[in-house]
Amino acid sequence: MNKIFLPLILSMICISANAQKIAQWRGPSRNGIYNETGLLKKWPDAGPKLIWHFDELGEGHTSVATTGSVILTTGMINETGYVFAFNNYGKLLWKKDYGKEWTENWNGVRSTPLIVNDKLFLMSSFGKLVCMNISNGKNIWTIDLQKQYDGRNIKWGVTENLLFDGNTLFCSPGGVDANVIALKLSTGKLIWKSKGNGEKSAYCSPLLITLPNRKIIVTMMENSIQGIDASTGKFLWKHPQPNEWSVHPNVPVFADGNLYCTSGYGQGGVMLKLSADGSSVAELWRNKSLDPRMGGVVVFNDRIYGTGDRNRSLFCIDWQTGNELYSIKDMAPANIIANDGLLYIYSESGKVSLIEPQTNGFNILSSFPVPFGANPHWAHLVIKDKKLYVRHGTSLMVYDIAAK
Repeated sequence: MNKIFLPLILSMICISANAQKIAQWRGPSRNGIYNETGLLKKWPDAGPKLIWHFDELGEGHTSVATTGSVILTTGMINETGYVFAFNNYGKLLWKKDYGKEWTENWNGVRSTPLIVNDKLFLMSSFGKLVCMNISNGKNIWTIDLQKQYDGRNIKWGVTENLLFDGNTLFCSPGGVDANVIALKLSTGKLIWKSKGNGEKSAYCSPLLITLPNRKIIVTMMENSIQGIDASTGKFLWKHPQPNEWSVHPNVPVFADGNLYCTSGYGQGGVMLKLSADGSSVAELWRNKSLDPRMGGVVVFNDRIYGTGDRNRSLFCIDWQTGNELYSIKDMAPANIIANDGLLYIYSESGKVSLIEPQTNGFNILSSFPVPFGANPHWAHLVIKDKKLYVRHGTSLMVYDIAAK
């Protein structure tokens, strides 16, 4: 072997061996954008090939988290929350309980596991934060956010898809003293706590923004969008974003110095200009048409795509101006992800569609009905290793979407 290339090859092997295995809600960057290649551009009339399905998850509407070798999701059976682990062939590897889950309304689990290397992290609807080993479900540490950090529950149960950075885990107990906190990923020990401005949490899964000289966390609480210094917990700013039920599940989107946040129940979206140091924001525009309750949006090519809650259409919104470019009265309400310029939309009616956004309209390429499961179609779609993961309450379905 040529000695010139040997150090380079060894270096590449080391990098590969030490690469983190990460899986989180709404994809690698929490923005609903996946980066797979070699996928079908149109599905068969009956839909893509169903590889396997599992129909005993219990109640809930969480997505899957998968590194490619293990597939994790959650479900509630007899008021108890469980984590389920599968291999790529649908074999159940293990199933472990982690405590009580929500039975008061819209029953079941709410939050998708976060995978970081050999650990998973999860917050229950009662504010129980757990860390487990992904190989066997063994508990590593547990924190009761309501007892230990004055956390306050909310009308439909605490819901947060956890965020991490390096060895730090972030979450929002929504307490008066500990409004947002940072914990050591390995032990669960407190790094900092922020009082914020005292608002309760609002079902939002936060976003981490990396600026040249600072990292900030952006989340939505009861009545406002908020920015917090990720290193210190310093409360930086807030911007009003109220709606009828204080429900703001959609992850904020950040690009080119601008921050887009949108909420359902008619509130719609706002575009904020983030200052270079992250210490302040200024409102650029608002658009009330696109008001997803919990289906999220995707952004690419300077356009925002998503479906409305009260405004029941699939929209294309201009990122720079907030102007509606076009829409169709179909699909909504739905959750949305994207890959290679195509939209994958899972409607609450139980239909999954592949859509091409064009210059002046949407081209519906393919659709199929979800065949298994029960209760609301709320779980967000996931793409991994040329497979499409579809959760419908009690059932998980895995489809082959590889181009032949």
